[in-house]
Parts: sequence; C-alpha cells; structure tokens
Amino acid sequence: MPDYDDAISFYCGTLGFSLAEDVDQGRKRWVRILPPGAETGSLILARAENDAQRRAIGDQFGGRVGLFLATDDFARDHAAMTANGVTFEEDPRHEPYGTVAVWRDPFGNRWDLIQFT
Repeated sequence: MPDYDDAISFYCGTLGFSLAEDVDQGRKRWVRILPPGAETGSLILARAENDAQRRAIGDQFGGRVGLFLATDDFARDHAAMTANGVTFEEDPRHEPYGTVAVWRDPFGNRWDLIQFT
C-alpha cells in the first residue's frame, strides 16, 4: 500500500477492523489490524518503499485472489461492505465450501469475502 494512514482509514474506518498496533519505527511503522471479532489472524500493513514495490501494489498475487476475509454472516457483511462503498467484482455465489464473492480494496488487492459451510 502506498500510505499507512489511508490503509488504516479504509480497513479500520470503512471495514470496521480494529487497530491493534501502530508503532513508529523511524522510516516505517509497525501497523497491525484485526478483522471485526477476531482475536487472532491479524494483518500487517506494509508501505511500499521503492519504485518496484509501488509498481507491485495490488498485484502481489499475480491478479489472483490472495486475501480472504471469513465471516459468520455473509449477507450482513456483504450488505454493510456494499453500503460503505466496497466494490465487489461479482455477485455472491454458492460453492461446495461456502458462500463467496470477490472484492477489491482501494489498493487493488483482490479478496474473497467468504462464509464457510
């Protein structure tokens, strides 16, 4: 991601994640966030530090979904995310493993919102 504060604003504001740690380390910060209701399974936000890293923002997984946000109520979270401006690439679909839909964060990362069966 290009900026710590923009990422914190999106994940903790728009999505309702909680900010577990934000430690200034001089040229970078240690920023750890937790999805709503999570006690483990944190995400570390890392700012791109050079041109090569900046060019890779949003394509770290080669265009594939590389991040997964599990929920216990797909319909609730899909509706809340949509109401908060999150862009879903597809309508929810039902797979043998659960209900899922692909969405993108503002940095181009593709995620699955998923409720496992």
